[in-house]
Amino acid sequence: MKDRMEQTAEQTIPIRHFEINEIEMPLRHTFETSFGVTKGRRVLIISAVDADGNVGFGECTAMEQPFYNHESVDAAREVLIRTVFPLLSNSSLISAADVSGILGPIKGNRMAIAAVENAIWDLEAKRVGLPLWKHLGGIRSSIDCGVSIGIQKSVEELIDCVAAEVEAGYQRIKIKIKPGHDIRLVEAVRKQFPEIVLSVDANAAYVLQDDLCLMKELDRYDLLMIEQPLEAGDLIDHAKLQGQLATPLCLDESIASFRDARQAIELGSCRIINIKLGRVGGHNEARRIQELAVTNEIPVWCGGMLEAGIGRAHNIAMSTLAGFTLPGDISASHRYWEQDIIEPSITVSPGGTITAPSKPGIGFEVNADILRSTASSKFSVHSA
Repeated sequence: MKDRMEQTAEQTIPIRHFEINEIEMPLRHTFETSFGVTKGRRVLIISAVDADGNVGFGECTAMEQPFYNHESVDAAREVLIRTVFPLLSNSSLISAADVSGILGPIKGNRMAIAAVENAIWDLEAKRVGLPLWKHLGGIRSSIDCGVSIGIQKSVEELIDCVAAEVEAGYQRIKIKIKPGHDIRLVEAVRKQFPEIVLSVDANAAYVLQDDLCLMKELDRYDLLMIEQPLEAGDLIDHAKLQGQLATPLCLDESIASFRDARQAIELGSCRIINIKLGRVGGHNEARRIQELAVTNEIPVWCGGMLEAGIGRAHNIAMSTLAGFTLPGDISASHRYWEQDIIEPSITVSPGGTITAPSKPGIGFEVNADILRSTASSKFSVHSA
């Protein structure tokens, strides 16, 4: 991996300008988690354009409101315009491997950073004529897929949803839980589907002192993992909880950087890590975390943020790296969108896999009509 990163660092891209396009993406079905209900997404699409007219694309995964983490769509836009683009414009070198260092002075705001870094990775891969997954150092040409199911109105509706996704071939089923909507749901799903690979995701909804007995009860249901049961960043209490459970804990919101991952592993706060490109700041940091996880024999997988097609394409590329041994939340486009922003839309095989694309860059064409139908802001970034 070091040789690959050193080789990548030699690539210098004469970036002419960036563009931000905001698009509205209504969901086919509402998606409920412990922190709220999502009916649609306002998505920032970042385009990085070089002097030859090549375009790389990235997607900002921030939510409309700062309920998943501190970022929001509007805040990310401001950080991009006022801080990210000026820092890049004042840099003498811009390459995919350089971006995280150039933007290092920015505290937090990882989703804004990831959007532009990933766009530059896509652009760089296109310039060297490689699929992004190969440019990143991926080792597999197809990835295993799981699916995430939001909180439903009734147990019966949840069972119907799970049945549909099992029939579609997904290799792992994840259901969202929150206080008052947990044990009864898990028990019903496990009773109906005793053989499926099942996990739960709490999105930081529980408190160790109040909910230890409930967490221990989840041990009865042969779960692959319990994802982020406690508050984000609470590595100590997660370590205490993991020490009392047979089921592996997986950290999501708690892992925003390589440092977070290292401390979580050293403390024993989890046995699995969910890597989200937006949350950790892009491909550079994601690769560092997966390398650390491989060294420590910690399985990783790719989590989802209700991405449109550009974000999903980047997730596919990341998931081909070593260490991504568990099915990720990269499901088919049609599960969420009537019309995705990429062509062709992402599909999942009957066996629950996605084939990594063979075309350069992210491997999908971006629908220009959708971008043209939205208000666009353009910012110039001149290479030295």
